[in-house]
Amino acid sequence: MVIEHRRMAKESDPELEEIRKKKLQEMQRRVDSQDNAKKTWGGPIAVQDSNFDELVRRYPLMMIDCWAPWCGPCRMVAPIIDELARDYAGRVLFGKLNVDENPQTSVRFGIMSIPTLLIMKNGTEIDRIIGAVPRDVVEGKLQKHLG
Repeated sequence: MVIEHRRMAKESDPELEEIRKKKLQEMQRRVDSQDNAKKTWGGPIAVQDSNFDELVRRYPLMMIDCWAPWCGPCRMVAPIIDELARDYAGRVLFGKLNVDENPQTSVRFGIMSIPTLLIMKNGTEIDRIIGAVPRDVVEGKLQKHLG
């Protein structure tokens, strides 16, 4: 029986080869889509009053940095957001909302202090971080909502 199995394994079965080919193509598509997601989600995107609702509905998990150019603590948090956007590419979309240029969203979410990081899941705010905090604090909150 073992000899027969080896003989059959060496023979080319067109149906089996077609299945293998399709499986390899499917695996390649998955790898390509993950690579594309990393390219697409590689850095924070601009969030505005006009696109806020669409973005938070489209992406299952987002972290939105509410900031202003004159804000010192916001500038301290910016490199952390950039690093996390690279590290979590494909799993979390990071956005930046300039509160001076987008007052409707700022008022809607009651943003009174900046930086404020909104964590949105399926279009709903599930958490927020207020103030300049270290990366491990931001990452800890994010990890809590990833699983």
